[in-house]
Amino acid sequence: MKIYVNEKAVEINKTSLFEIKEAYYPQADIMIYNGFPVKEDLELKEGDHLFFITRGVLPSKESFEEALVSRHTPGVHEKVKSSRVAIAGLGGLGSNIAIMLARIGVGYLKLIDFDVVEPSNLNRQQYFIHHLGMKKTEAIEMILKDVNPFIEVEVVDCYVKAENVKSLFKDVDIVVEAFDGAENKAMLINEVLSSFPDKYMVAASGLAGYFSNNTIVTKRITDKFYLVGDDVSEAKPGSGLMAPRASLAASHQANTVLRIIMEAYEV
Repeated sequence: MKIYVNEKAVEINKTSLFEIKEAYYPQADIMIYNGFPVKEDLELKEGDHLFFITRGVLPSKESFEEALVSRHTPGVHEKVKSSRVAIAGLGGLGSNIAIMLARIGVGYLKLIDFDVVEPSNLNRQQYFIHHLGMKKTEAIEMILKDVNPFIEVEVVDCYVKAENVKSLFKDVDIVVEAFDGAENKAMLINEVLSSFPDKYMVAASGLAGYFSNNTIVTKRITDKFYLVGDDVSEAKPGSGLMAPRASLAASHQANTVLRIIMEAYEV
């Protein structure tokens, strides 16, 4: 009968879970049977999915890929894997977006920032104590290698300005704006939309404070330009930048990128 072992189809004549473990992954610490961890032996049936995990051991690229395919379905994963996305700014928005896009297997990520990780960043950005003082590009690259070591990540340690937009973003399909400052946001949006009319831009504005979740929305401003946020909530005394709303906006941006990749353009 046919079953799936670490997401690869195999024909077997053995009938128990333990027999398959001994034949394929005798050193495995954890057994997953049809999505659930088990410890006891089980009789197998046609179409069962088994996954064997050895703690601390990186799965093969093929096995990891098959696991993503099983979650996304093949057609979805192929599009995600072939996509090229740039993220400008690796703070509360960008660091979260980068991790989400890495988790879904976006094939190429260009991550751009010039700053270092500071203590004040830890209230909303995806860095840890041991990253303090490191360049954000260096820190996020380390984190993404722990998330998905099989995607291509290019980090660029520089300050984005009008003069370098064309060189920075010419080789991607989607540009994600994830800056803090309004002037920098406006500059990047205007430069990308005017220089690259065929590229998609996903930006954010208005995500400070602890206002209602439901005020964070995604708008399609033009065919190629999407804007996330409430468009009014700027950071100021009593309305600071905090993890929950920054993460909400980042999730909107990441999901908008995914929808563009899947050619689902409406909001």
